[in-house]
Parts: sequence; structure tokens; C-alpha cells
Amino acid sequence: MKPDGAALKQALHAYADEAGFVAMGVCRPDAVSEAGARLGSFLDAGYQGQMHWMAEKRAWRSDPRSLWPEARSVVMLAESYTPGHDPLDDVELRDRGAVSVYAQGRDYHDVVKKRLKRVGRWLLEQAPEHEIKVFVDTAPVMEKPLAQAAGLGWQGKHTNLLGRDLGNWVFLGAIFTTLDFPADDAEQEHCGSCRKCLDICPTDAFPAPFQLDARRCVSYLTIEHKGPVDESLRPGLGNRIYGCDDCLAVCPWNKFAVKARDMRLAPQPGRRAPLLTELAALDDTAFRERFVGSPIKRIGRDRMVRNVCYAIGNSGDASLSQVAEGLCDDADAAVADAARWARVRLSVM
Repeated sequence: MKPDGAALKQALHAYADEAGFVAMGVCRPDAVSEAGARLGSFLDAGYQGQMHWMAEKRAWRSDPRSLWPEARSVVMLAESYTPGHDPLDDVELRDRGAVSVYAQGRDYHDVVKKRLKRVGRWLLEQAPEHEIKVFVDTAPVMEKPLAQAAGLGWQGKHTNLLGRDLGNWVFLGAIFTTLDFPADDAEQEHCGSCRKCLDICPTDAFPAPFQLDARRCVSYLTIEHKGPVDESLRPGLGNRIYGCDDCLAVCPWNKFAVKARDMRLAPQPGRRAPLLTELAALDDTAFRERFVGSPIKRIGRDRMVRNVCYAIGNSGDASLSQVAEGLCDDADAAVADAARWARVRLSVM
């Protein structure tokens, strides 16, 4: 017997809520036809920097239908990780590093994907003759445009998804399915004349509203960028050693942000505002042990310590000069370069 799409969708929404997701919506795989052109403009401008994989999977990202032609519906789900503190407080600390909120807890890939698979298994139990594929930031899926098409929110001027009932502290997951669900209405943009997210960016990474030049973005520079960071951008990094939340934290819509439900996403010991001196002393083994189960682990010790050296140089704390001195001959060239820069910068501040 063919399942009733509307009834099954309603039941799926209730089960997703029970499983821990804070919002759900459905769109068609062809609902983001304009996303390909926007991606093309982004890539043609070179805004992707060293993220060459974005261009390599351009066709799949541009059209979700090419990822799995058999799919008839895309179920978009959101999980909240709203912090219990103001992340902007952490960027004022001189002797500590600021870590993006999403990386202060358990790796969201593990948390969200397990929950997404649970929802997917339930769906297959209801409609065993159908198929699904689940994605959590691990495949060329345009999650944010799809989430907007599914009515969860809109891509703000900072290019991140935000919603009137969600704020912008959300992880997104997608379930592609051969089931033909009724689609939800797409959400419209509600940023108005506000430009708080653009004005607060410490490195001026937004060429215009709704456009991001990743090559200047602190999140990109501290996580994706390999090798030395351009010297003109280093002061803007401040004490941010993994990611940046400034544009998210300042968004007025966060007054409606949904509280995080999963404590595994809450800050774990040593993850929020860690001491720069502790991180500077890490070797590869100690780094991996400290950040086991964290998304931070994937950047490796060298890139983290490079970032720490930039934070030391920006600290204005002369007592940290000796820490930088000890890394000036580090085996990693980018770390050694950052340490020498920090030492010189502290001597003239």
C-alpha cells in the first residue's frame, strides 16, 4: 500500500522532534536552481581560497538532482547548539584563545549524523519500499539553500542560515528520499537594513551583503588555510585560534534562538577559551589526546600552534614573548614564521 505522503510527513516531523531536532522542512531536489549560479560567481571570484574541493564537486553542488537522480524529496533538519554564554566575551581575553562555539563540544558530525540515521531508519520502517541517503556536511550538498527552500530560515547577510524561530546557532542535516512528500513554502529573507554581522567582521570578509570572501574569513584562515596567513590579516585574527563566531553572535534574531537540547554539544573542559601557554606546548601526541572527539582534531597540531602564535602576537602581553621565542625554530615552517612574527609584534606593542 502506497504511504500517504502528508500523513507520513506529519509523523516524521513528530519523530524528528522527539529525536532531538528543533525544526524540519521539505523541499524538492530542484528547488535551489539559483544556487548553482551563486556558487559559480563565488568560485569565479576565487573566494574559495584553498578549498579546491568546492570547484571539483561543482556540478553536484550546483544541482542536488545530480547527486542522486532518484530522489523525489529532501528532508532538511536543524539541530540547535545555541551557547549559554556570549561568545564575544571570549575574544576579549588576552591570555586565552577563542574557539568557535560549534567546536567546544563533541564533534557535531558524529552527534547529528547518528540522530539523522535514527530518523532515517524510522522512515524506512514506515515505507520499506523506498530509499534514503543521509548527509551531514560530508558530501557536496548545498545545505543552506536547501534549508531555505524547505522553510527553515534564510541565508542572512553573513551567508549563514538563520530563522525567526531558530536564531542562527544550528547544524543542518539532510535526508534525500525517493518518497514524494508535500513540499513546504520557502522562507523569505528578513534581514532588512541590519548590517551588524557585516560591520563586526574583524577582517572585512564580506565584499557585499550576502557575499563572503573566504580568503579573508577568520574561520577559513584558522581552519582551512594551510601555511602562513597573510601578514596584513594576522592582526584581525585577534585571539581566535579556531573559527570565529562574531557575525553569528551579533545577529539580533538570536533573541529567538532555540536552546540546545544535547549536552554533548555543550563546552567540554579545556575547549572553551583554553590558555595559550598550554596549547603552545602541545606536541602532536598531546594535541591528539587533548582534542579527541572534537572537530578541532582535524586541523592538526601544527596549524593549531600556528594560530596560537598569532594570538600571542596579538595579545599585547609581553610575558608571552618567551613562549613565542621557544617556537621560533619549530620544525613546521608556518609555526616558526608565526612565532617570529609574534615575538617581533610583542616587542613593538
